[in-house]
Amino acid sequence: MKQIFIRGGVPLNGKVRIQGSKNAALPILAATLLAGGEHEIKNCPKIADVYYMLELIRSQGAVTYWKGRDLYVNTCHLTPGPLEEKKEGTMRSSIFLLGAMLGRFGEVVLEYPGGCVIGDRPVDWHLAHLHKMGTEFGDSSCQITAKASRLVGVEHELPFPSVGLTENLVMAAVLAEGTTVIHNAAREPEIAALCEFLNSAGACITGAGQADITIVGVNALHGGSITLPGDRIVAGTYALGCMITGGGVLLEGAPAGHMTRLIPLLHAMGGSTLITEEGIYLHRREGLCAIPYTVTEGYPGFPTDLQSPLLAALCSADGESAIEERIFGNRFRIVPQLEKMGADIHIKDNVAYIRGVEKLQGTTLKAEELRGGAALVIAGLGAGGETYIENCSHIYRGYENICRDLSELGARIYGE
Repeated sequence: MKQIFIRGGVPLNGKVRIQGSKNAALPILAATLLAGGEHEIKNCPKIADVYYMLELIRSQGAVTYWKGRDLYVNTCHLTPGPLEEKKEGTMRSSIFLLGAMLGRFGEVVLEYPGGCVIGDRPVDWHLAHLHKMGTEFGDSSCQITAKASRLVGVEHELPFPSVGLTENLVMAAVLAEGTTVIHNAAREPEIAALCEFLNSAGACITGAGQADITIVGVNALHGGSITLPGDRIVAGTYALGCMITGGGVLLEGAPAGHMTRLIPLLHAMGGSTLITEEGIYLHRREGLCAIPYTVTEGYPGFPTDLQSPLLAALCSADGESAIEERIFGNRFRIVPQLEKMGADIHIKDNVAYIRGVEKLQGTTLKAEELRGGAALVIAGLGAGGETYIENCSHIYRGYENICRDLSELGARIYGE
């Protein structure tokens, strides 16, 4: 779907199932290349980024098939080769193949990853830390050519708790000689999921979800299995949709334990929650309240991936709010689009100051990236009149079918 149409102003009510985690699925798919065998990934989301990654690993000889929502990957007979530019250039997550391919085959050739407009995500960190483990890189401005006769375990002190770098080093280390320790590691639930999957395949990893992760290299891995948790970002997006429109929703399968920073914000905005084994029930009691100051941080702090949806919701809150973005420098690209809807937002340095208006007004908008595009949908749900969002292919990189899901909650929305 390339366009989404919304007629706003309808409170969300009902139940919607939350898909499996995108940010867990992608590195785990890359990790399947480390082991010869059949791998089982249950509750895998059927989103564009997953399909792109499947093309990449199939280009290396993997065989994949679906059974309902469960994905199976057979990596018994791989034929490693250069990764094709037309596939690799579609997203940033292809960088995970660097550590996985080096760990299994000792060499890899891939284009510099692309697919992101929200700020710098330095590939140089990946190259520098893999070099410490024995990798040599070719000199090219458009390709990463890497070789390692034998990866060796070392201690890594990360300059920043980067999720991608942490996951890449874990994958490179599981078959390396000796012990690898990652200090200042990222603590996101997706890293814990990757380590759980690798341990099920015979790896020896401890400390996942903590600041220090230890990996003892093993000689070989076998097929692994995991059930992916619900996607905390999708759940948070739909929760903020409920907050801007009012109503009450059950987010079935939402991982409440991974949303400990968002849930108190929902309460402060005027919502009430009930957490059960089935998921999270959310109800907005009265008006939408402003949030004085919120900061994006690495887990367990407020996630940068929810900053744009929160910003969109706060545009209609009663009072003044502020959001400081500490992770990515270009996360406020959505602001001009929201201003077209009548939002009152002022940006100073890396802080957005929002003065709530009574109601946004629908208009024609353009999605420029994944989370910002989803945030425009949230804004459209709460706006008066009709909202038309162009360039929506970005949204389907991370949401299986945002129109279907929100329609199940009563929203007047459709895509084409």
